Parts: sequence; C-alpha cells; structure tokens
Amino acid sequence: MNDRHLPPLSARSRIRLAAALMGTLTGLALLAPVPAHAAWPERPIKIVVTFAPGGASDIVARAIAEPLGRRLGQSVVVENKPGAGGSVGGVAVNTAPADGYTLMLSNSTPLSVGPYALEKTPYDPIRGFTHVAYLGSAPVVILANPKAGLNTLADVLREGKAKGSMSFGSGGPASIGHIVGEMLKTELAINMVHVPYRGGAPMTTDLVAGLIPIGIDVVTAFVPYIKDGRLKALAVSSRTRSPMVPDVPTVTEAGYPKLITDNYFGLSGPAGLSAEVVATLNKAVAEVMMLPDIQKKLGDLGITTGTMSAPEFSAFVAKQSKDWEPIVRASGTKL
Repeated sequence: MNDRHLPPLSARSRIRLAAALMGTLTGLALLAPVPAHAAWPERPIKIVVTFAPGGASDIVARAIAEPLGRRLGQSVVVENKPGAGGSVGGVAVNTAPADGYTLMLSNSTPLSVGPYALEKTPYDPIRGFTHVAYLGSAPVVILANPKAGLNTLADVLREGKAKGSMSFGSGGPASIGHIVGEMLKTELAINMVHVPYRGGAPMTTDLVAGLIPIGIDVVTAFVPYIKDGRLKALAVSSRTRSPMVPDVPTVTEAGYPKLITDNYFGLSGPAGLSAEVVATLNKAVAEVMMLPDIQKKLGDLGITTGTMSAPEFSAFVAKQSKDWEPIVRASGTKL
C-alpha cells in the first residue's frame, strides 16, 4: 500500500508517537557510555609559602615542587605570602576552596606561633586545615657576625651585660626565630631588642653586612654561610649536633636546655579536603621524600627528612601547637 493512501494522524496519535520516540531515544542515551570525570588534579597546584623568597620554607617548597608535580601529572607552583607571623599565608589557605589546588608549606610559624601572637587568632591551626603530609624538620641556629666578637652564648651574655642591650634579627615578628630570641633573652636575663625582617633572606643580608650583631632563624639557609665563615654559629637548638655543622654546640651543651626547639615542614590544605586528594598527595609526597637527590639536597641544608601518614601528621601538628601556645603567650609577643 502506498503511504499516500494512509489516513492522516489525529492530534492525539501524533502526541503518542512523539512520546514513544522520546522514550526510545532516552533509553538509548542511558545505554550509551558516560565519560568519566577526570581524577584530581586537573590543573596546576599552588603551594603557599608564608615567608619571603630565600628562607627555609621557600627552599623546601621549591625543592619538592618539580618532583611532586611529576608524580601528580600537573605543575606545582610556589607563591610567597609573608606577613603577620605567617598568618597572611595561613589565612589565604584557610579560606581557599577545599579542592586540593591551594596548599601551604606548613611549619611552626603559621601553625604553632603566629596565631597566638595576634590579638584575635585568625584561624584554628588544627581544625582550620587538613594536615596532609610531613616533610622533615630542622633546628634553629643562633648566629653572629664574625666581627661582633661573639663566639659563644656566654659571650652574648657578657656583651649584653656590659653594653646594657643587644639586638637580634629574625625572619619576622612571631617567627620561630623571634620566639627563640625572646626565650634566649629570658634565659640570659639581659635586654635584647628584636629587629624583625620580612623573611630570613633580608635578615641574612644585614647580618652578613654587620648591621645587626645576632640573627636567629632555622638553620636551613645558613649552612653555606657558616661553612665559608661569613657567619659564626653560636649554638643550634636541637638535642644533638647537626651533622651539617658538627662543630656547632647544642643549646644544651651551651648550658641552656630550655631553648631546645625544632621547626618542622609539611603540607597542609584547607579544612575539608577529600580523603582521595589527601591519600594521593600523601603518597606522592612520601615518594618525593624518598628520592636520593631530595634527601641529599635537604640534608645538606641541615634538614632531617621523614614521612608520616596524614593522621600522624595531624596529631603531630596538634601537639606542636599545644606545646608552643604557652611559650608564645609567656613571651609577650604581640602582632
């Protein structure tokens, strides 16, 4: 029969036919494969460093960025956000989306020291972040310009009493170097005036130039200066001598065991990072920290590398913060 002789469809029939065709198309669509969403990360990752370029945290962040990016399949960039005892960078990460693309090179200053030196703590250093991975630790070193005539902490005590005052520089207000300086001031019972800088690098420049007699900061950036004689190391704050500067006595050997401190390094993100992102990051970081060239590079700077699971690192940060809070408050440091 020729279709020209078919009776015309009624309006109701046309509706039923359209509905049937739509149902068929919908069924076919459901059977078609659905493209999977790409796994994290899909774009570059940023590591925020809470100090100016050239300091200990900056050195560590830049050392791990490239090999970490290789393992994650995306570039990893470093962004410096110094200020307010590490809290400027801390706030930037604390308030970032919890998508894994903004991380912090976590350390003692923004998580254990800075928040307690501010009139109003800008974030909870424990619950305000997802603490992902541990990288290592390094002691603080008390340094002097060689022309200052200071070779030991006993010399600092003598000069401080004779002159009535001594100045010391640090990487910034409420940095770990600042707090150790305040602790040293208490232990020696002399007047010491803090000279804050926007990071360890500018402080080093003035210390080498003799504009300040003493500088206190994490040992990492200073090993070359100590070895070539541009700076004199008076003591390290670790329990045992640093293998990179084995001739430098510990604070315990110098008679001041209360000055024992370590600055740790890790990676943290905003609170609420997914378990999948945390697991991927922690695994990649652990692999990076086991690379012989990374261990040598950081070891040559006085950093003892290591790894922890995310829960272990979270517990570590919580204990560090709890231990430092009374020390910072007792020092009277305010930002």
